[in-house]
Amino acid sequence: MSELLSIVLFVAAIAVYAVKAGRNIWWFGSILLILTLYIILNVTLVASNYFTGDGINDAVLYTLTSSLTGAGIGKYILPGLGVLAGLVVIFGLLTWILRRRKNHPHHFGYSLLAVVLALACVDASSAFRQVVDLVKTQTRNGESDFDAYYKVPHGVINNPKLNLVYIYGESLERTYFQPELFPDLAPELTGLKDSGLDFSHTGQLPGTGYTIAGMVSSQCGIPLFAPFEGNSSASVSSIFPKNVCLGDILKASGYENYFMQGADLRFGGKDVFLQSHGFDHMYGAQELKTMVADPSYKNNWGYYDDTVLDEVYEKFIELSKANKRFSLFTLTVDTHHPDGFISKTCNRRSYTFDGKVNQSFSAVACSQEHVAALIEKIKASPYFKNTVIVVSSDHLAMNNTAYTYLNKQERDNLFFIIRGDKPEAKLIPVKRSTMDNGATVLDILGGDNYIGLGRSSISGESLSSVFLNIKDKILEWKPDVIDLWNFPKTITEYTIEREKNTFSFSGAHFKMPLLLRISEDKIEPLPESEYSAPLRYQLAGFSVKDKFIWVDRCFKMARLWEPKLALSTGLCVSQGQLGGKPSVHLVEAQIDKQKVKFADELLDKDRFNHNVATLRIDENAIRYQADSFIFSVPGAPLNVKQFTGISRPEDWGRWSNANLAPEVKIEYAEPLPEKFDLVITAKAFGPNAGKPVPVKVGNQQQTLTLGAELSTTTLHFDNPERSNTLEIIPPEPQLSNEGNILGHEPRKLGIGMENIKVVPAA
Repeated sequence: MSELLSIVLFVAAIAVYAVKAGRNIWWFGSILLILTLYIILNVTLVASNYFTGDGINDAVLYTLTSSLTGAGIGKYILPGLGVLAGLVVIFGLLTWILRRRKNHPHHFGYSLLAVVLALACVDASSAFRQVVDLVKTQTRNGESDFDAYYKVPHGVINNPKLNLVYIYGESLERTYFQPELFPDLAPELTGLKDSGLDFSHTGQLPGTGYTIAGMVSSQCGIPLFAPFEGNSSASVSSIFPKNVCLGDILKASGYENYFMQGADLRFGGKDVFLQSHGFDHMYGAQELKTMVADPSYKNNWGYYDDTVLDEVYEKFIELSKANKRFSLFTLTVDTHHPDGFISKTCNRRSYTFDGKVNQSFSAVACSQEHVAALIEKIKASPYFKNTVIVVSSDHLAMNNTAYTYLNKQERDNLFFIIRGDKPEAKLIPVKRSTMDNGATVLDILGGDNYIGLGRSSISGESLSSVFLNIKDKILEWKPDVIDLWNFPKTITEYTIEREKNTFSFSGAHFKMPLLLRISEDKIEPLPESEYSAPLRYQLAGFSVKDKFIWVDRCFKMARLWEPKLALSTGLCVSQGQLGGKPSVHLVEAQIDKQKVKFADELLDKDRFNHNVATLRIDENAIRYQADSFIFSVPGAPLNVKQFTGISRPEDWGRWSNANLAPEVKIEYAEPLPEKFDLVITAKAFGPNAGKPVPVKVGNQQQTLTLGAELSTTTLHFDNPERSNTLEIIPPEPQLSNEGNILGHEPRKLGIGMENIKVVPAA
């Protein structure tokens, strides 16, 4: 009903303004802004529903503020382009309608009424309500009994004897494993489930309904709730750093912890979470490409389940033969929404339901076959008697092509355990949640029967049984869970550990580079990643009074505030205010500890404007004082007017990029000398190595031959025409992702340049 009301109010706002209000730029801008917000909120709601089936929730918040690296977006490109085209049409039409009476006198009353109706339509929309509710749940109301139920387990298992294989099935919920609902869909894995300890009522609670959240809840016994600010996995070096999770206990007990999946580890910050909690050996799409038989056999998300689970078995045998105490976790991907993927080695490649082939069901039939095959191989090995095998869904299936049929049933997550030491077939129908999974496994391995809010379903009582309104209780505890992130509100000193690439203060640890916005009662960490603006652009958005600490490569900040370090590629820390005179500190020690003290100085508006303008200068327009072209820093020396065909700076230098221009061209501000030496330190990429590279100055041409490693060559030029242009023409530019930024198009690389210097001849 409220959604219908919001639509009526939306149309009414447009009608009142278009027909009655007349022309006024301020009122026009106001109502267009509000109605645009309404449209964006509703598009966000539709998109969120498409992915989650549950609107704008914590999964949406966390995913959008975390790393999207490795996301399988292939199946969403066309729908996304369609939405974008639709938005362009809608905004164009909306603007045209609102300006219909632009030549009529302005009417204040109707303009005000239109704006009020527009605000009302936003307030009545489901999307706005969901966002408001999401914000409200971050605020504590009254006293909390969280501490009475949150339990920290002991850090070790005494005398551990069993190894652990833990298999997360992507969206592989228990609903699929009911033959009376979906006949012959998953007979192989259903049979194995029935031969072990089968926990039949594993519910899904708020903050546990997506992959990284399912992993956190199952290993740490808490939902994944995060603060709106500062929780990006692109910036933090740990997730719930103070919590004791299953991986921490296993590592402290002598286990070597392994994690293996086909997708990129960085998506959603899985790498950050695992590194935070005891996992030293992790394999994802990037790591597996040098291990698998066919690196090109991949789907949109990464390597197929048959490939990954074969690698899991090989690792299981390797570790078992070495007589090591280990845990081996893996995560499948072929059943990922919207409709999954079918690997080429499946026997069950198609499943018909309701009279037609359903891709999501087909993916389940295929993937479960691979999971079952892995378990059967482990069971057949001589090492099974010392092994516990756990199979669980990471979360309930999201909005896939089987979603309609699943929602007609009572849905539960999959969780069953097969013990090699004590084989037992038993159905355990207790009410529980995925937060209980880690505690149950820990109990079986000989440790405590609790982790966080989780309890063992063998010897304890789940909070899902204690509280009839467990979902409401979890939301009530949300502020307490957020407090576990341990985000500090003050900074008096910091520690930089260069080997770990971390910046730490007040018990929190962040990856570098990093920018901190500091106010009286809040510190906002701003990361730099493939999905955020460079830190200098983010800093340029600060106000004149905002305090900041910026840790990054020296040349990025020193050209403003410490000229002697303007060409340094070392690590520097700058702190201060844009309206003042920020300091720059060169980090030289491996572990550098410094006090934080902001100067009490008079802020200057002109100085602020100069700093902001300098921060916003395009990289290629930057000029520095030097007698050579140093390619490891942005820009060019003062004597260079412009340049083309050169890619972005990297730690060692820059590649030529034929996607930008077929040759490297450097145009100097003044004519080059009549006679000079050209000293080039460079290397060649791929087939360019060993081949002559033409180097031209005006009508004069010489050749340069480079190897795969950096070397220095001197060429002697006569330049009677006093040309001011240098050209270098790579013979065979090659498309490559060498050193590329994730998500960017491959570059066409030819030669890599570290330094070019013009030396006038005597």
